[in-house]
Amino acid sequence: MDRIDRYFGIHGEALTLRSERIGLLASNIANAATPGYKARDIDFNSLLSAPAPSSLRTTSARHFPTSGAEPSSTLRYRVPVQPSLDGNTVELATEQVQFAETAVRYRTTLAFLNSRISTLTSALKGE
Repeated sequence: MDRIDRYFGIHGEALTLRSERIGLLASNIANAATPGYKARDIDFNSLLSAPAPSSLRTTSARHFPTSGAEPSSTLRYRVPVQPSLDGNTVELATEQVQFAETAVRYRTTLAFLNSRISTLTSALKGE
């Protein structure tokens, strides 16, 4: 298993984190009109640069608990540029840009991993 992790490198971790981030950003967008809602995001760079990537694997459900209770050290609350009177910190334009950017990076990482899997499959078949 260790060789597989080395073969895929950080890209497997990145794909999982980007997937989690897309979910958080979608939640922020969905709650743009909810009074008091605080926009959340993942500190992606600090997670990927952690000295022990295996520390990200907190569950078998790919790093984050599925119960909705993410590790507090990975979540950050977004500070709005223009605060809302109702306490909501979602800035729709910012969230949409972050969502689109993360989706493009997710697709790019997925394409890279698909390429690596295809190369590995070809090697195993002896092609």
